[in-house]
Amino acid sequence: MSKWIKLLVVVVVSALLVTANRSSRAQSGGEKKASAAIDAKDISLDQARDIITAAIDKSRQMNLKMDIAVVDAGGNLKGFARMDGAWLGSIDISIRKAKTARYFDMPTGEIGKLSQPGGPLYNIEHSNGGLITFPGGIPIKSSDGTVIGAIGVSGSTVENDHAVAEAGIGGMK
Repeated sequence: MSKWIKLLVVVVVSALLVTANRSSRAQSGGEKKASAAIDAKDISLDQARDIITAAIDKSRQMNLKMDIAVVDAGGNLKGFARMDGAWLGSIDISIRKAKTARYFDMPTGEIGKLSQPGGPLYNIEHSNGGLITFPGGIPIKSSDGTVIGAIGVSGSTVENDHAVAEAGIGGMK
């Protein structure tokens, strides 16, 4: 095929794509509707910092060394703190607790109850690259109840992890 024929094919295909795009926009109610953004809510960096600070304060009151993770509405790490002397193994656990809580919008301890043998979520911990199904992960909600992220805490007993996570959420402004 000659260079001119190839160029002509590219021009014709481009024109067809532009026409098809305009047609689909017209069918969907116009240009504005097709380009409207999704109104998503997400945790801010300042909120994540406030949560981590409150969780650290609670950890210190309890004389604990914790790893604390906050994820955003998409389950992506937004903030993290590893207190001096906290276990290295708890880094991954805290992040996975936060992600698990966000993926299912419920505390990880509740998921743990449902994932016992014979339960409706049995073996769920093997999905999503590995989940944590014991306490210490809690969804974070905005004032209108929308889940905007989650916190995960690890480094002590699951009861202490959960208490520190709750204190963290209580520190959100």
